Amino acid sequence: MNFQKGKKTDDFEINFIPLIDVLLVIIIFLVVSTTFARFSQLKINLPTAEANVADKNLDFINVTISKEGQYSINQKSISAKTVAELTIKLREISAGNMDNPLVINADALASHQSVINVMEASRQAGLTKITFATKVN
Repeated sequence: MNFQKGKKTDDFEINFIPLIDVLLVIIIFLVVSTTFARFSQLKINLPTAEANVADKNLDFINVTISKEGQYSINQKSISAKTVAELTIKLREISAGNMDNPLVINADALASHQSVINVMEASRQAGLTKITFATKVN
């Protein structure tokens, strides 16, 4: 029983034009919203320095930091663990003479926080001349 005898069936079509429109909008959105990172290298000209003879009149304050984070000032081990305790010890050693340079001898494996603690303690103690000791290869 064919009730649609005279009617022809059309072939089904897929209309791609709306699909292309939607994809084009998505691509435009992605291109506009994407940030492009530019990786560039910094061009740095490092300064050169010549070693001068150290002034014999100055008394250096040597702060040594071990890899475990233990401090010693002028080869005397101290039990300071906080910045406040380090500040008190540095004030005692400097005896009010703020012109003495502070030399930080930190182990290569010492934590960054240990070095920062010494720098902060020296700032609080009024010692502004800070240098770091390194070894020559």
